[in-house]
Amino acid sequence: MVCVVEEPLDVLAIERTAGYLGHYHVLHGALSPIEGIGPDDLKIRELIERVRSGKMKVKEVILATNPTLEGDYTAIYLSQQLKPFGIKLTRLARGLPVGGDLEYADQSTLMRAISGRQDMGE
Repeated sequence: MVCVVEEPLDVLAIERTAGYLGHYHVLHGALSPIEGIGPDDLKIRELIERVRSGKMKVKEVILATNPTLEGDYTAIYLSQQLKPFGIKLTRLARGLPVGGDLEYADQSTLMRAISGRQDMGE
Protein backbone atom coordinates (compact mmCIF):
# COMPACT_ATOMS: atom_id res chain seq x y z
CA MET A 1 0.00 0.00 0.00
CA VAL A 2 1.02 3.58 -0.63
CA CYS A 3 -0.61 6.39 1.34
CA VAL A 4 -0.52 9.68 -0.58
CA VAL A 5 -0.42 12.81 1.58
CA GLU A 6 -0.02 16.50 0.85
CA GLU A 7 2.72 17.44 3.33
CA PRO A 8 5.43 15.71 5.42
CA LEU A 9 3.60 16.57 8.65
CA ASP A 10 0.64 14.52 7.38
CA VAL A 11 2.89 11.44 7.54
CA LEU A 12 3.54 12.14 11.23
CA ALA A 13 -0.18 12.50 11.93
CA ILE A 14 -0.91 9.11 10.35
CA GLU A 15 2.09 7.49 12.03
CA ARG A 16 0.79 8.61 15.45
CA THR A 17 -2.29 6.41 14.93
CA ALA A 18 -0.10 3.29 14.63
CA GLY A 19 -2.83 1.95 12.35
CA TYR A 20 -1.04 2.11 9.00
CA LEU A 21 2.00 0.02 8.15
CA GLY A 22 2.53 0.78 4.46
CA HIS A 23 4.61 3.22 2.45
CA TYR A 24 4.02 6.95 1.97
CA HIS A 25 4.22 9.36 -0.93
CA VAL A 26 4.34 13.08 -0.14
CA LEU A 27 3.05 15.41 -2.86
CA HIS A 28 4.37 18.62 -1.25
CA GLY A 29 1.10 20.44 -1.76
CA ALA A 30 -2.25 20.14 -3.50
CA LEU A 31 -3.52 21.12 -6.93
CA SER A 32 -4.89 24.65 -6.98
CA PRO A 33 -5.67 26.23 -10.35
CA ILE A 34 -6.55 29.51 -8.60
CA GLU A 35 -3.04 29.70 -7.11
CA GLY A 36 -1.42 28.40 -10.28
CA ILE A 37 -0.37 25.06 -8.75
CA GLY A 38 -0.59 22.34 -11.38
CA PRO A 39 0.50 18.68 -11.61
CA ASP A 40 4.06 19.63 -12.60
CA ASP A 41 4.46 21.62 -9.37
CA LEU A 42 3.85 18.55 -7.19
CA LYS A 43 5.40 15.08 -6.90
CA ILE A 44 2.67 13.51 -9.04
CA ARG A 45 4.92 12.30 -11.84
CA GLU A 46 7.04 10.48 -9.25
CA LEU A 47 3.95 8.76 -7.80
CA ILE A 48 2.82 7.57 -11.22
CA GLU A 49 6.31 6.28 -12.01
CA ARG A 50 6.41 4.52 -8.65
CA VAL A 51 3.21 2.64 -9.52
CA ARG A 52 4.14 2.09 -13.18
CA SER A 53 7.63 0.70 -12.50
CA GLY A 54 6.30 -2.33 -10.66
CA LYS A 55 9.33 -2.34 -8.34
CA MET A 56 7.07 -2.10 -5.30
CA LYS A 57 4.09 -4.19 -6.49
CA VAL A 58 1.59 -1.54 -5.40
CA LYS A 59 -1.83 -3.08 -4.82
CA GLU A 60 -3.58 -0.11 -3.23
CA VAL A 61 -3.15 3.66 -3.15
CA ILE A 62 -4.81 5.50 -0.28
CA LEU A 63 -5.56 9.10 -1.27
CA ALA A 64 -5.16 10.84 2.08
CA THR A 65 -5.34 14.43 0.88
CA ASN A 66 -6.99 17.03 3.07
CA PRO A 67 -10.80 17.36 3.03
CA THR A 68 -10.65 20.71 1.24
CA LEU A 69 -11.59 21.82 -2.25
CA GLU A 70 -7.94 21.54 -3.31
CA GLY A 71 -7.49 18.18 -1.56
CA ASP A 72 -10.62 16.76 -3.19
CA TYR A 73 -9.53 18.08 -6.60
CA THR A 74 -6.09 16.51 -6.13
CA ALA A 75 -7.60 13.15 -5.11
CA ILE A 76 -9.90 13.13 -8.14
CA TYR A 77 -7.03 14.02 -10.47
CA LEU A 78 -4.82 11.30 -8.97
CA SER A 79 -7.56 8.69 -9.22
CA GLN A 80 -7.98 9.50 -12.93
CA GLN A 81 -4.23 9.20 -13.50
CA LEU A 82 -3.89 5.93 -11.53
CA LYS A 83 -7.05 4.15 -12.69
CA PRO A 84 -5.41 2.68 -15.85
CA PHE A 85 -2.98 0.69 -13.65
CA GLY A 86 -5.83 -1.44 -12.26
CA ILE A 87 -4.90 -0.94 -8.62
CA LYS A 88 -7.30 -0.37 -5.76
CA LEU A 89 -7.83 3.34 -5.09
CA THR A 90 -9.28 4.42 -1.75
CA ARG A 91 -9.92 7.70 0.03
CA LEU A 92 -9.90 8.34 3.76
CA ALA A 93 -13.35 8.13 5.35
CA ARG A 94 -14.98 11.31 6.52
CA GLY A 95 -17.73 12.04 8.95
CA LEU A 96 -18.47 12.74 12.55
CA PRO A 97 -15.66 12.90 15.09
CA VAL A 98 -15.71 10.51 18.04
CA GLY A 99 -17.61 12.16 20.87
CA GLY A 100 -19.27 14.71 18.57
CA ASP A 101 -22.93 15.71 18.75
CA LEU A 102 -25.13 15.55 15.66
CA GLU A 103 -26.73 18.89 16.45
CA TYR A 104 -23.35 20.65 16.10
CA ALA A 105 -22.25 18.92 12.89
CA ASP A 106 -22.25 21.02 9.74
CA GLN A 107 -24.42 19.91 6.82
CA SER A 108 -21.52 18.70 4.67
CA THR A 109 -19.99 16.57 7.44
CA LEU A 110 -23.34 15.04 8.32
CA MET A 111 -24.07 14.27 4.65
CA ARG A 112 -20.68 12.54 4.26
CA ALA A 113 -21.26 10.57 7.45
CA ILE A 114 -24.60 9.33 6.13
CA SER A 115 -23.27 8.44 2.67
CA GLY A 116 -20.18 6.72 4.12
CA ARG A 117 -22.07 4.70 6.73
CA GLN A 118 -20.79 1.22 7.60
CA ASP A 119 -22.68 -2.05 7.76
CA MET A 120 -23.15 -3.23 11.35
CA GLY A 121 -23.36 -6.87 10.27
CA GLU A 122 -25.67 -9.41 11.78
